[in-house]
Amino acid sequence: MAKKSICDIDVAGKSILMRVDFNVPLDDDGSIADDRRIRMALPSIESVIERGGRLILMSHLGRPKGEPNETDSLRPVAEVLQSLLGRDVLFASDIVGEDAVAKAAALHNGQVLVLENLRFQAGEKSGDPSFAKRLADMADAYCNDAFGTCHRKDASMLAVPLAMADKPKVVGYLVAKEIQYLSDVIASPERPFVAILGGAKVSDKINVISNLLDICDKILIGGAMAYTFSLARGGQVGNSLVEKEKVALAVELLAKGGDKLVLPVDTHCGDDFSANCTKRVVKSGEIPEGFEGLDIGPQTAREFAALIATTKTVVWNGPMGVFEMPPFDEGTRAVAQAVADSEGVSIIGGGDSAAAIQQLGFAEQVTHVSTGGGASLAMLEGREFAAVNALDDQA
Repeated sequence: MAKKSICDIDVAGKSILMRVDFNVPLDDDGSIADDRRIRMALPSIESVIERGGRLILMSHLGRPKGEPNETDSLRPVAEVLQSLLGRDVLFASDIVGEDAVAKAAALHNGQVLVLENLRFQAGEKSGDPSFAKRLADMADAYCNDAFGTCHRKDASMLAVPLAMADKPKVVGYLVAKEIQYLSDVIASPERPFVAILGGAKVSDKINVISNLLDICDKILIGGAMAYTFSLARGGQVGNSLVEKEKVALAVELLAKGGDKLVLPVDTHCGDDFSANCTKRVVKSGEIPEGFEGLDIGPQTAREFAALIATTKTVVWNGPMGVFEMPPFDEGTRAVAQAVADSEGVSIIGGGDSAAAIQQLGFAEQVTHVSTGGGASLAMLEGREFAAVNALDDQA
C-alpha cells in the first residue's frame, strides 16, 4: 500500500485540497472538548503552508443529514486551528457555494481555508460525482489525511480523487503512518505476534478474529465478548452481556483457533452495573445467576501480561472490561501496562482502546495509537480501502 505522500509533491504556488478528520467531540456549550484530531493533522497542514502552498481543508463533524445546522458547524474548529497554527485561518460558510469558491480562488501562498461541514451537503454521504467535481475543481492536488474515514466511500474520500484525473493525489503524514503500522507491519510482523481483542460484541470482531487467526501466534480475548465464547463452551454466564445468536459462530472460531485463541480463566463480576455493587472473582464459565462479568479476573490479567511480555509485535483493540468504572478497570490497566512495557512494536487500534490507553496514561509508551476505530478494525480485517487505492502509488 505504498502511496505518494504530501512531502513527495511540489506545493509552492499550488492549491491543495486536503481531507482531514476534524470530527472532534463537543461539550454541551458547543466548545471543543478534545482537540487531539486537529493537532494530529498539523504536520500535513504545516508541510503545505510552510512550503508556500495554498491549503483548502475539508472535513465532516457530527451526523447532520445533508442539511446545515449551527450545532455541527466547523467554524469553532477553524478558530481552534488558527490558535494552534498561530496564523490566520479563513472560514467558508458553505462547501462548494459562492463563499467557498471565492475564498478558495483568492487564497495567497501560505494561507489556509476551512470549508463548512461536508455533511451539510447530501452529496457527501452518497458519493455524488457532481458534488465531488465541484470540490476537485478548486485545487491543483488532493491529499487524504483522514484515516478515520478511509474505509468509507464518501464523496470527499473517493469521488474527489477520482475526479482529479491526472492531478496529484497523495496521503498525508497521518494516513501514511496508519498504513505503515496497521497494514505494513501486520503484513510481515516480527514474531511472536500477539493480538488482544476486547469490547462488547463478537459480531464487531468476527472478521478481525478470522483474519488474525491466519497470521497471529496468539489472540487474547477479553471484554464482554469473552462471555459469548464462554457460553459456546457450555459455561454459565449469569446476567453477563452475551450475543446468543453468535454462539454457533463462536464455536466455529474456537474450533478454527485451537490453542491460538486464549480465553480468560477467571472473571471479575458484580451483582449490579455499578462501582458499589457486590463483587466476586470466579472461574470463567462459573458466573452465578444475579451476577454479570465486568472485567477479566486477576489470574487472567497476570497470564495475559506474561504472554504480552514475550511479544515482538502486539496489536490491541478493545478494553478488557468496564475500564471507565473502578475497580473494573483493573484488567484493562494490567494489559495496558504490559503493552507499554513490551519491547516490540505495540499498536493500539483506535476507538475505546485508544481512549483507555490515553486515560490510563500509557499513550506515550506505545509505538502507535490509531486515530480511527472503524477504519483500524477494517484494516485489521484485511479489507481493501477504495479511498486509499485511488491515490498515487510510489514509483
